[in-house]
Amino acid sequence: MNFREEMKAYVPFNEQEAGDQRELLALMDTGMDLWTRENGIAHWTASAWVTDKSGGKVLLCYHNIYRSWSWLGGHADGEHDLLAVAEREVLEESGLSKVTPLSEKIFSLEILTVDGHEKRGVYVPSHLHLNVTYLLQADPEAPLSKKADENSAVAWFPAGEAVEASSEPWFRERIYPKLNEKMARFFKNRA
Repeated sequence: MNFREEMKAYVPFNEQEAGDQRELLALMDTGMDLWTRENGIAHWTASAWVTDKSGGKVLLCYHNIYRSWSWLGGHADGEHDLLAVAEREVLEESGLSKVTPLSEKIFSLEILTVDGHEKRGVYVPSHLHLNVTYLLQADPEAPLSKKADENSAVAWFPAGEAVEASSEPWFRERIYPKLNEKMARFFKNRA
């Protein structure tokens, strides 16, 4: 199944995902290059909601640009396998040596606004992250290390406290609670 078919087949969890799915499919049909940051308006990113084997803990990093505890992830930068992007970014940003997808399917969809900011001394204009999230598992006993150019800390949080750790209103009010609810359902259906 190609990525557009996977996106079209995805069953939205709520109104936010349904609206974002509709817009993502419309953007895909424009023919614009959404796979690289050369598109300064909107481009694909992949994030991971990283949990332990019980679904009780979530791994977050303290993101330097957003000044908030947040999920791990990054830009596609031309890579069309967004699960591979999410896995790579988690390993790079956390220092973990291993993560395991709990499913290879899309876990969540989001269109995220990014305010203009400076990165490595260069101004980056406001834009959209066309984000696909995957549910990954890691060992909370494995060593962690920060990626100094992107984050200043990496830590495990009880799932509910992960929501409260974020200082970004949209993530705290809508995105992270949604991810926790979906994760709880995933583990319940798996049992």
